[in-house]
Amino acid sequence: MSVRLWHAVLAASVALAPVAVSAQTAAPAGPSATVISMREQWLNPAINSFTFRDTDKVFENRAVPRSGPAWPLENGAKLAMPVHSTGSMVLGYEGWADRTFTNALLVMRDGKIVFEDYRNKSDATTHFISFSMAKTITALLVGIALGEHKIRSLDDKAGDYVPELKAGGYGDATIRQILQMRSGVDYEERYDFGEHPSLAATIHMKAIVRNEMRFADPAITIGKKTAPGSTFNYATLDTAVLGWILERATGEKLETYTASRLWGPLGAEAGAFWMADGPPGTGRALNGMGYNAVLRDFARLGQMMLDGGKANGQQVIPAGWVGQMTTMIPFTADYAKKAEFKGYGFQTWQVDSEPGAYSAVGLAGQFIYVHPATRTVIVKLSYNPPVEPEWLTPEVLSYFHAITRAPAKP
Repeated sequence: MSVRLWHAVLAASVALAPVAVSAQTAAPAGPSATVISMREQWLNPAINSFTFRDTDKVFENRAVPRSGPAWPLENGAKLAMPVHSTGSMVLGYEGWADRTFTNALLVMRDGKIVFEDYRNKSDATTHFISFSMAKTITALLVGIALGEHKIRSLDDKAGDYVPELKAGGYGDATIRQILQMRSGVDYEERYDFGEHPSLAATIHMKAIVRNEMRFADPAITIGKKTAPGSTFNYATLDTAVLGWILERATGEKLETYTASRLWGPLGAEAGAFWMADGPPGTGRALNGMGYNAVLRDFARLGQMMLDGGKANGQQVIPAGWVGQMTTMIPFTADYAKKAEFKGYGFQTWQVDSEPGAYSAVGLAGQFIYVHPATRTVIVKLSYNPPVEPEWLTPEVLSYFHAITRAPAKP
């Protein structure tokens, strides 16, 4: 999901409401017109600080229960949060957090919590939407399935696991190429609504808002645009295909596999959930953008990645997989002109030039930022506005860099 989704969804919401009512009449088993109207307000900047929480109240979802002992997170020496300077303004943490639309922020240093803050009436029990940070979680699950030999090789083709994909543009794409967002399919992450909606907009409305189809269904018939592996093209549909491959390879629903192979072994302190697509009760986990968890459990994920796939000393992700995920392919000069970030690995971003640093990134300012050089993990959960100011992400990353260098309080 791209930033362009924001004002497209908001601008379309009023115009689409009558259509939603019509869809409800045609498919009484689906969500009511009232629920659809609420879903259309999900990204409304007037209320998104709250609508980005506990989305299971409004959307279809699949529970990911926790199990076993929780990974205890110790408190370290409190961090002296840095001052942020921009132009003529000099802001402390509170000013920076307000300016950058922060709902919650947690910093870990050497595996210990050194700063934790909940804002706007959220707390440690609040479940926040990850948006596309879920893509990084999907890559972790692919690594687990590979380690279990349920996926034989990253160079297998998608159609080897999901035969329905063989006839379309994904037919020749390998799992590795899809992980790298280089499937070559003819898809644009562009959300144009109205009388002639784009494919991405159609999928969003029919799969997520109205629950009439599954997010990955268009992957069966989509065509090719470029040779697989040749061109980076950010596509949530690619990640949806990875989720489909995982379910076929493991023989398990994604929420079940997530719970038993990742969430339980991670030592999560709270249950989580995937949002779901399709008709109620029959859809698939929205693994491209729909994971919801509490702040500390997102921090556990970041710490596990920093520790090479180990959680509380136990190897959860196969050794070496995080290294593969975070080996970045730099963007070409042409793409770099329009890209906010520097490169891409396996469903994971290089967001800056800090040596070895990487990040899970989600729409509207969601970050799990890992800085190996200082053994720092930063989780920022946000509610960015529809059209993000050009200064916003640079100022967020600049403050992240300052955090990594900040000392403990004297």
